[in-house]
Amino acid sequence: MSGPHLRDGDPRSGTPEGGAPAPEEIPAALPGQPDDGDRTTERDPIGAGRLTAVVERLRGEVRAAHAAAEGRALIELAKGVIVERLGCGPAQAARQLGELAEQAGLSQLELAADIINQAARDRVAEVAGDFLRATADEPGTAGSDASVGVRLRTAESAALSADDTQSVAESLLAHALEPLGAVAVAIWTTGADGSLSLRGHAGFGSDEAARWHYVPPGVTTAARQALTARRVVWYPSLAAAGVPSIGRSRHPDGGRVVVPAGTGGRIHGVLEVCWTRPLEPQPRAVERQIEALAELCAHTLEALPAQGGPTPSLAPGGEGPLELAELADGLHDPALVLTPHLDDAGDLADFRIRHANALFQDPAGRPRSAVEGALLLEAYPATAGGSELFDRIERVYATGEPFRSRRTRLTALVDQVPLSSLADISISRHGDSVFLIWRIEDESARLANLLQHAQRLGRVGAFEEDVLTGEITWNGQLFDLFGREKTAPPVSLRDLAAHAHQDDAGAIRRFLHSVLHQRRAGSAAFRLMRRDGVTRHIRVIAEPALGADGRIQAVRGAYQDISAQHWTEVALTATRDRLVATEEEAAERNRLTLQLQHAIMPPAKPPLDAPGLDVAVRYRPAESDSMVGGDWYDAVVLPSKKVLLCVGDVAGHGVEAATGMVVLRNALRGLAVTGAGPGQLLAWLNSVAHHLTAHLTATAVCGVYDPESRTLRWARAGHLPPVLVRGGEAADLPLLRGVLLGALAEAEYEEAELRLEPDDTVLLYTDGLVERRDTSVPESVAQLLATARLPADSLERRLDLLLSRSKSDTDDDTCLVGVKVT
Repeated sequence: MSGPHLRDGDPRSGTPEGGAPAPEEIPAALPGQPDDGDRTTERDPIGAGRLTAVVERLRGEVRAAHAAAEGRALIELAKGVIVERLGCGPAQAARQLGELAEQAGLSQLELAADIINQAARDRVAEVAGDFLRATADEPGTAGSDASVGVRLRTAESAALSADDTQSVAESLLAHALEPLGAVAVAIWTTGADGSLSLRGHAGFGSDEAARWHYVPPGVTTAARQALTARRVVWYPSLAAAGVPSIGRSRHPDGGRVVVPAGTGGRIHGVLEVCWTRPLEPQPRAVERQIEALAELCAHTLEALPAQGGPTPSLAPGGEGPLELAELADGLHDPALVLTPHLDDAGDLADFRIRHANALFQDPAGRPRSAVEGALLLEAYPATAGGSELFDRIERVYATGEPFRSRRTRLTALVDQVPLSSLADISISRHGDSVFLIWRIEDESARLANLLQHAQRLGRVGAFEEDVLTGEITWNGQLFDLFGREKTAPPVSLRDLAAHAHQDDAGAIRRFLHSVLHQRRAGSAAFRLMRRDGVTRHIRVIAEPALGADGRIQAVRGAYQDISAQHWTEVALTATRDRLVATEEEAAERNRLTLQLQHAIMPPAKPPLDAPGLDVAVRYRPAESDSMVGGDWYDAVVLPSKKVLLCVGDVAGHGVEAATGMVVLRNALRGLAVTGAGPGQLLAWLNSVAHHLTAHLTATAVCGVYDPESRTLRWARAGHLPPVLVRGGEAADLPLLRGVLLGALAEAEYEEAELRLEPDDTVLLYTDGLVERRDTSVPESVAQLLATARLPADSLERRLDLLLSRSKSDTDDDTCLVGVKVT
């Protein structure tokens, strides 16, 4: 919204001189009409209209009376100034005020405010002057300059005369904040625990005020954010800021300004002002008006009775609060009692040391009498340095919220400990004083605490046994290890065997001989048999303490519960044994699989006695024994003098794949004797794979070559097609239809027939010849065809060339069958 307009004159005065306005006249009834205000009618049987008019008239008279009283208070104060300046009487001062107002063209109330501002030269006068300078050149503000002083002085007079904070809130809203466009105001007071209490409000409903009468410590509200930041906080829209506060549901889009109300560095409360519309940036003059109202509110809160009990009484001689001094002297830690020290302008400049207890030691060696009464920053300038101690003290005094910190570096007030020492600090406000306590962390106690934690985590218990007197000292952890009550007597080293497993008596005896007789450190591990039936694995380590005469005086050592370590070692040993057995079993399994594969599939096959056909085979097993696969090949002359050619690949590795390969290879040999074509053979072989084996799948290429007609009939079951090499060119055969073996219960396989010419070569292979991790299968097949085009002296040399150029990196078996027509 645009900047608020300040209305001319006192909004409640009614007359320029501040007198009471004439009562509002009630118009008489027109002739011929009923007078509803004077008598009842059928529509108004009880005279409600008349009662309403009376109530409104009485309210107007009360408002006018209040305004007249407040205006008269300012006029009487101005008369007093004139009496003091001119040395005249009250009557002459009244005449003088009237004449001056008439000459200046102002009302007596406005002139009275100007006279008071010039005489006081206080914050209200400064604010009125700021507004006067800010609006002197702005159009439409004529006549409003004096109204600023009137409003602020009227609000000041009403607030100082009020006997409670509720009246102060109503006065601030009516006299000074409504002309700025504000609709509601709330005054909060701070508690010693950091809480907020609603002490006065205006413009908010009673139900809303009842819900917000108390805000616990730590709850983030608009007032708390201003209190924590110790500065004015402007919210253009409280809902947009996402901060809860009183009246937010009623004015969700309204702006807010929240101002800490404090004097002399201490915040007594918070002033919160509410608008109905979003709040745009305000001129500095308006900001200073609101700050002046907050300062006026702070003086009022300071004068009102404090919450939470009476303020501690002062000790004689101005030495500080008596209760705090007595409390500090009863502590076992250093403590200081501080009171605020204000400068000439009334602002907090420092804290004075009112009392230091006997445990306080000055770093410079000065006596306590020289420290008490001195200013904190002058006596200890380092408090304002990196430790930020002074800032924390100032914050506690301002807000009342105590400060607690553990393990904080404190070097400003101590000198008898290393700079790296840590301290627990407590700062709290009591009345007008600040109580500062700190406790230096004892290095030896801290190390002992760390050692205790280490012993607990490591399940270690220490002991010491006096050899001469027999006195035994155990720490608390050791009683827990042995399962004994703290009141039970400790177990002597000589009686240790009676509490251990009988099989460990020898180890304990050797341990005692080493420590007590050979006088050297020793250790032993044994099983402790506790009274509660629990068996623990314990390691004991001890060393003798010798006297000046070389005799043993005491034995010091420790027991450690190593049960978890023992059982871990047992589990690891068992795991290692199982791993060794598993590795041996796997090696034997792979060896048998490889032997089986080599027995059935030798790397090279003797020449096949087939007229007009040269047949050669190559088999390259996987490099890893654990990756023995199910690749197979076969080339055999059938009783019909035809030649059966096939390659296949069983899914998987190991014994299962090798045995599956044997099943399919032998089954195909037996089925081929029937004279069926390759498509029918693969259909039968699919039934074998699906019904007679468990979860066996495989790919295969099957061909039947007729030497008389030089024709090759072939079919495929999910396998790569053969390659034909003819006249220096190489190409793969068509991709016939046919699913892999074992996938379906019944399947049909497409056949093709190829008539071969002399010197033609047909290559059948498994995927181990072309598979690459970084290359697609089509690219690998293209590389295979390029290698197959290379000239070769014989079929054997061609197959060797193909294997040597094949850089398979999948660690899979490879089968290669070559057929050349002669």
